[in-house]
Amino acid sequence: MRIRVLAVGGRMPDWIVAGVGEYDKRLPRDFRVEWLDIPPARRQGDDPGKFRAQEARAIRKQLKPGETVVALDVAGQLISTEAMAGQFADCQREGAAMAILIGGPDGLEADLVASADRRWSLGRITMPHPLVRVVLAEQLYRAWSIIAHHPYHRA
Repeated sequence: MRIRVLAVGGRMPDWIVAGVGEYDKRLPRDFRVEWLDIPPARRQGDDPGKFRAQEARAIRKQLKPGETVVALDVAGQLISTEAMAGQFADCQREGAAMAILIGGPDGLEADLVASADRRWSLGRITMPHPLVRVVLAEQLYRAWSIIAHHPYHRA
């Protein structure tokens, strides 16, 4: 399975890099996650729509044909870890790749979210976008552990 996380953001704090790295190194070779930073729009002025549009263009340039696109969006479908694992397993069986999108400080552009194959919400709380990376990295590892019948997931 190939998963790419396209995340709007610049240099991350060391604790974010370490947290994501900890879960990444636990994953086996056949369940690889590639983290791709999308440069955030320069915040000059006060038009969040303009910033989201610029970031959406940069994200679209990185999307590959045939990828299942998942937009992380607070208004998306609340997804359980088990459901996430099921969707990864489906993609794995189909030989499909997945791209998971994390927006910047102003979120993802509405058209980009609407064009995604899936919209997931990690919860109804607002999290700083760097923290979403760590939460997602842990959930990716946990989902893999469910698929692999690894004892990490005990729920």
